[in-house]
Amino acid sequence: MLSSFHRFRASLDDYNDRRERLIKASRDVTNLSKRTIFLLHRIVVESDSDDAPANAAAKGREKLREVQDLYASLKHELQGDRFWRYQRQVSPGLQEYIEALSFAHYLEHRSLITFDQVQQTLSDPDGVPYFPLTVSDYLLGLSDLTGELMRFAISAISRRGGRATAIEVCAFVRACKADFERVTPYIRDLSKKQTVTAQSLEKIEDAVYAIVVRDSEYALPQEMLDDIVAQSVSTFSHHDERTRWRRDEEYGEGEEL
Repeated sequence: MLSSFHRFRASLDDYNDRRERLIKASRDVTNLSKRTIFLLHRIVVESDSDDAPANAAAKGREKLREVQDLYASLKHELQGDRFWRYQRQVSPGLQEYIEALSFAHYLEHRSLITFDQVQQTLSDPDGVPYFPLTVSDYLLGLSDLTGELMRFAISAISRRGGRATAIEVCAFVRACKADFERVTPYIRDLSKKQTVTAQSLEKIEDAVYAIVVRDSEYALPQEMLDDIVAQSVSTFSHHDERTRWRRDEEYGEGEEL
């Protein structure tokens, strides 16, 4: 009887130790993913080059390799049915990683990253997954992307050609929201994220509406109108965003202080 209790104690200790390790790893993934998102925004905002989004995506993918290496080190912790046992500890960081990865993918390709493409980044060189990617984590991560697209669209307005980018992003986020509505009843917590997506879409639509109205009021060449918009919003917008990024990078948004 005593030996049975010793086995139970060892099993519980092993469970709690592994759970704590995975929680810490998930926090590290979340922190690295947030820093990658800040990096993507900063590169796009600070550069007026047409290649800025592609350059940002390349640097973002390089930064995300740290996350992929971290997941590779956790492969032995999540073998077999352990992943399903510890999924709640893994999911928060995984969704943040998918958000950062999908943002980098959008900047480069102007499309959503596919399920298989995400799973491929979480696999070894032989194509063997470190752990199975769930549809719910994939969709919840993509749903978070809409908030970053809102910030991308608003900041783009202050740059030459940014009005067209804002209109494009608006249509893209609207399509994403409509597609996510189809599966909302089947994915836990997606309804909450859809509420945030609706708020992000409303902000983009308000900005795009203002652009279209001003465009109709002033019979000016597109380049001149771009300059007027840039002069009116760039100073405040850039100062506000860069201050937020410096603060979040200094204190690590989402970390326990």
